[in-house]
Amino acid sequence: MTAHAAPPDRPPRSGAELCAQVAELAEEAERQSRDGVSESAPVESALVDAALAGKISADLAEAVGPAAEQERLPVVDRLERLREALAALALGIARSHGRLACFLARAGIVLAPVLQWRAPGPDQMQASGGVVLPTPDEISDAEDAVRRLHSALTRTSTAAVGPQAGPPPGPTAVT
Repeated sequence: MTAHAAPPDRPPRSGAELCAQVAELAEEAERQSRDGVSESAPVESALVDAALAGKISADLAEAVGPAAEQERLPVVDRLERLREALAALALGIARSHGRLACFLARAGIVLAPVLQWRAPGPDQMQASGGVVLPTPDEISDAEDAVRRLHSALTRTSTAAVGPQAGPPPGPTAVT
C-alpha cells in the first residue's frame, strides 16, 4: 500500500502516528492551495479565517509548550494540556466554517485518541470501564502533533497579511 494523503472527505489513515497524520493534513492543504485545487474565497473571508487561525494557533501554543518543558511535567498534567488543545480545536471548529472548519475537524479526529488516555492515581486501577495508559512516546507524539498544527495555523494566519492577494495558503485551503 502506498503512502498518500487522505481525501478531504475522510480522516487520514488510522495506523500512522498522530504527528505524521497532522503533518499529512497540513501538507495536503498546502499542496491544494499551491496547485489551485481549492476554491477561491473572498479576501474578507480569508482574513477572518486567518485571524481565527492565529487565535487557535496561540491557544494551542499556550496549551502545549516546548518539548523540554512538557517532558518535565507529570503525565496527568501533560494529558490535561493535550485536552486543553483539543478544547481549543473544538472552539475553533464552532467559530469557523468552510475550509478552516474542515481542516480543524480533521485535526480533531486525528487527536481524538487523547480523550481515551487516562493517568490513574496509585489507588485507582480502573476508571470508566478501563484505563488506557499512554506510553511516553504516544504522549510526546500527540504533543508534537499539536505543535505541528500550531505551525500550520501560524503560517495560515501570517500569510493573509502578506503582499499576495487572495486566500492564504495552508490549512484554510482544505476543501
